[in-house]
Amino acid sequence: MASAYAAFFSPSLPSTLKNRISPSIAFNGSGSRSHPGFSNWVFCSSNEGADKYAVPTAVESRVSRLVNRGCKLVGCGSSVPKLVISNDDLSKMVETSDEWISTRTGIRKRRVLSGEDSLIGLATDAARNALEMANIQPDDVDLVLMCTSTGEDLFGSAPQVQRALGCSRNPLAYDITAACSGFMLGLVSAACHVRGGGFNNVLVIGADALSRFIDWTDRGTCILFGDAAGAVVLQACDGEDDGLFAFDFHSDGEGARHLNASLRHDETDAAMGGNGAVNGFPPRPTSYSRISMNGKEVFRFAVRCVPQSIETALQKAGLSGFDIDWLLLHQANQRIIDAVATRLEVPSDRVISNLANYGNTSAASIPLALDEAIRGGKVKPGHIIAASGFGAGLTWGSAILRWG
Repeated sequence: MASAYAAFFSPSLPSTLKNRISPSIAFNGSGSRSHPGFSNWVFCSSNEGADKYAVPTAVESRVSRLVNRGCKLVGCGSSVPKLVISNDDLSKMVETSDEWISTRTGIRKRRVLSGEDSLIGLATDAARNALEMANIQPDDVDLVLMCTSTGEDLFGSAPQVQRALGCSRNPLAYDITAACSGFMLGLVSAACHVRGGGFNNVLVIGADALSRFIDWTDRGTCILFGDAAGAVVLQACDGEDDGLFAFDFHSDGEGARHLNASLRHDETDAAMGGNGAVNGFPPRPTSYSRISMNGKEVFRFAVRCVPQSIETALQKAGLSGFDIDWLLLHQANQRIIDAVATRLEVPSDRVISNLANYGNTSAASIPLALDEAIRGGKVKPGHIIAASGFGAGLTWGSAILRWG
């Protein structure tokens, strides 16, 4: 098992949080992070023994600027396909019912790509909505992160979204593949680009079309998934306005057997014939199999690991569950959401959930739910959110953030 966790801290924190957050990492003179257990601190603005009036070097100036950089969420957006598939619709295809599905999952309907809909189209619409809320033009975007496991091109879909948005300055755009944890990983990656790379406006998109990889005759999986896209704009700000406090991420490849969509070989033997042929060459054509999931094991994994991850992130931020305004989990199953909320002692009226209307939309689920909660007036500027994604890989990760 591999793990990664860290905390983001600013030199000057808002007064409302200053007393609740104690820094656990800082930057040393080289610009790398150091931990408080190290005895010799070197501050970016001066060097021991040097003339205190000396002009800092270019490297020192850049490090000083980066130390004082924070990042905050300033815009969000979402987009869903037109086609709605209800539980009653599914009951005509497999042995199930609306009561059976809603009781076990909390899902009543989902959206599915069809006709002229495309994943890139959904991602572009969500991104435009986020940019409009943030009052940012496409040419002001420095980076596009497309978090998806179902891209429309093997080599990545982010550049196509960047082109569709009309970003004429050709900002960097690339895909992040981490299934249902993808958006959370993208959010933290964006913060690292802002803090360590000097980026100003980063567009983070979560978009998936798992309907293309579902066995619609398998009652165990076809009832769960839907298609959607959600996006946020992460913007650089002064340190005291920083809105991303801490994170905690993990992966466990041993759990891949419980949830996967692996490569499969076509049955046709494509071995080359004739003189000089090499056995097994050329490789047979491949495609991805349908999603395979052991629901019971995934449930056990989620209710065990997600609360631990959120508690760790809260601890890194110097906060407790009582300090958060909202709990926002990957929308996988209402039973999982309820179990995690109970474990963290978060009351139901502080839990964000739109699972009933969209099902599990993988990397899109968190930004989609966030966008609806913000536009619906639930989440307001200054509210603190504990967010967590989890799923295939197995991967899981949490972040403590503030909206606005």
